[in-house]
Amino acid sequence: MARIIDIAEHRHEALQMASAVLSEGFPVAIPTETVYGLAADATNAAAITRIYETKGRPRFNPLICHMSDLAMAEEYAEFDPISRALAEAFWPGPLTIVLSLKAESRIHALATAGLDTVGIRVPKGFAGDLIRAFGKPLAAPSANTSGRISATSAAHVDADLGGKIRLIVDAGASTVGVESTIVKVEDGDLKLLRPGGLPASEIERVAGKRLRRAGKASAAIEAPGMLASHYAPGANVRLDAGAVKSDEALIAFGAVDVPGASDAVIVLNLSPCGDLAEAAANLFDYMKKADASGAATIAFSPIPDEGLGEAINDRLRRAAAPRE
Repeated sequence: MARIIDIAEHRHEALQMASAVLSEGFPVAIPTETVYGLAADATNAAAITRIYETKGRPRFNPLICHMSDLAMAEEYAEFDPISRALAEAFWPGPLTIVLSLKAESRIHALATAGLDTVGIRVPKGFAGDLIRAFGKPLAAPSANTSGRISATSAAHVDADLGGKIRLIVDAGASTVGVESTIVKVEDGDLKLLRPGGLPASEIERVAGKRLRRAGKASAAIEAPGMLASHYAPGANVRLDAGAVKSDEALIAFGAVDVPGASDAVIVLNLSPCGDLAEAAANLFDYMKKADASGAATIAFSPIPDEGLGEAINDRLRRAAAPRE
């Protein structure tokens, strides 16, 4: 079973313990502002293999590599002017930029799924401090079984992966609550590969150009989170529900009166006041609570597809997609 260590009381010890486990080539569950990540040495093939094995993740699905700062990222990847401007504006923070690997990059091909590009992010808080102490980038997908609901607390990680890993670092609930936004500059165009914790409008403001949305989910996998079915609970998921049935759980948004809610298995509201940031922070935790209620289906009220709502709806569409 994994040991859980709370950084509020044992931050220095947590850094030492996590660095030691990483140095042995094993993954550690760490907090970030987006979701909890399953982190391992991005330059170590055996360590990366253990990430895939622990999550049950397909090896064609690349991993984001987390850096301590822009200077470390420049050791591994090439920055075009737009990507550099975005990095300087939003790092550390919930933005991943897909960049061309440098020829001498030590990031292992298993982390990039054999691509000549790598998704890089600089996280806030403990994760950044750990990378700085460890001295090497960390490959860190979300700390959950592949395809299932992402973890936003140490308890979520423990319930899912606690029997498979050695250490979980606890920093409380993730503040953003959804994964990072992923972008890529391609032939001068700025492409959105995955909406996330940084709204597209903020990226467009700094870049000075519109984001081009990626194609259908069945397109080539260029970054994490692009699989058609992802973020899925055990229950079925029904979107844009105008009413709820008695065998369903309801996850509402805003001050709405949903017919049938009084008879639903459980009713949760992502944000009664209609705050999309609050809704994003609550999304995965509420999905887990609704899934644990025993409801056959989780019904979601409509959520505006703007700002962080774009990321929330992206996760919900993938959660509702047909499963193999």
